[in-house]
Amino acid sequence: MSDSISEVKQRVVCGIGDIHGFVDKLENLWSNLEITIGPSDFSTALIIFLGDYCDRGPDTKKVIDFLISLPNKYPRQTHVFLCGNHDLAFAAFLGVLPSPPDGSPFSETWKEYEMNEEREGWYKGEGYENMHLQGRRWAGRMVGFNRAKNTEYKGSIYDAGPTFESYGVPHGSADLMKAVPEEHKKFLADLVWVHEEDNVDIETEQGLQNCKLIAVHAGLEKGTRVEEQLSYLKSKDTRIPKVEALSGRVNVWNIPKELTKIPTILISGHHAKVHMEDYRLIIDECGGFDTKPVAAIVLPSRKLVRDTDKLGNIASNLSGD
Repeated sequence: MSDSISEVKQRVVCGIGDIHGFVDKLENLWSNLEITIGPSDFSTALIIFLGDYCDRGPDTKKVIDFLISLPNKYPRQTHVFLCGNHDLAFAAFLGVLPSPPDGSPFSETWKEYEMNEEREGWYKGEGYENMHLQGRRWAGRMVGFNRAKNTEYKGSIYDAGPTFESYGVPHGSADLMKAVPEEHKKFLADLVWVHEEDNVDIETEQGLQNCKLIAVHAGLEKGTRVEEQLSYLKSKDTRIPKVEALSGRVNVWNIPKELTKIPTILISGHHAKVHMEDYRLIIDECGGFDTKPVAAIVLPSRKLVRDTDKLGNIASNLSGD
């Protein structure tokens, strides 16, 4: 009995930030996490991937291969794969999102944003007639300079060009629908929009605190009841053209006041920065930039681990060679 209580209290939880197609960074981070945590505790850790596995970086296909391999390689770990806004859009293009619960066509999601179709170069190729808005935006054509990112667009507003190329097809080609393996489609279809966890410990100024944890790619909206948001996120309600909890910015930055009544950790990626304030954890140092590291947070210690940390080499079960 005492061992099981100790296990709950000392359980290691890792939140891994946005990967964006950088498989080398992911592999280095994984090794650094194992070194930092120690092989024994790492082998039983709860690993929460915070979403955005695709786009911008060159190796989306290899990243998804790596993630799919984890349950077999680390059978005692628990793996949670959150859906990011980029992953939702990738899944939408491939046609693997769940159907809208009211039976409406995906084309209904276009209406609110149709004024942006020409500017954003929405996809108009094979299968577009009943494609979710974000799939059309993802595979569309956008050229020029992205002032918000201070980089050139890589194919579309989502920078999806490298994802197409990682599967051996040119950006915007309907051939991607056939090129993506079925196991990758299943991975994308199975991604969760939110994850809740009880009994997660975190170090605070007052000592070790046992909390509830909510993990969602961007955050939870202010001004909307938390239970309402959790309901549509759990059901993956694809009637929504733009899911703020996966793609919002300022409106999802803070913890909703409702969650301050009981200690609740809210952990996200998405925001292209690391921000750790009390129970609000934002872990996305990479943001899809070549020059920035992929980061993870380890709980309860709140230790930040990066792929660039020089921690030495250990044998990896995922070498594949």
